[in-house]
Amino acid sequence: MKKVILGLAAGVLCLSLAQAKDHQVKMLNKNADGTMTFEPLLVKAAVGDTITFIPTDKGHDAKSTLVPDGAQPFSGKINEQFTYKLEKEGVYVYVCTPHRPMNMSGLVQVGKAANLDKAKEEIEKIESKAVTNKGRLKKAAEGIK
Repeated sequence: MKKVILGLAAGVLCLSLAQAKDHQVKMLNKNADGTMTFEPLLVKAAVGDTITFIPTDKGHDAKSTLVPDGAQPFSGKINEQFTYKLEKEGVYVYVCTPHRPMNMSGLVQVGKAANLDKAKEEIEKIESKAVTNKGRLKKAAEGIK
């Protein structure tokens, strides 16, 4: 009986891992959205998925400025690809630290946007300090449901 239960548990674990998805975000100097941007600006994911930040162009990183309660903040190094596991439901807000004044920022929605009010405050803070590309993050946030 123990073997059957252990086998079922292992099967469920493998199935849940197999369903996790990796979302790739490119760090770019320029695209259709303008200069100094992440592509895509908004990622919709599920708990257990991962997000991989790819330095397609040099000179970029990704650092969280807001994560849901209980989630670990993330911070990648300039010019280095890194992957972060999305373990908590909510909205994650992040920036490229060297290009924050150019509003190089992005969003991840994992499941329900339970912390949407906090995310909107953070988005407003980022937008208020942007020298260029104003409104881009706010527009991306319109896709959060």
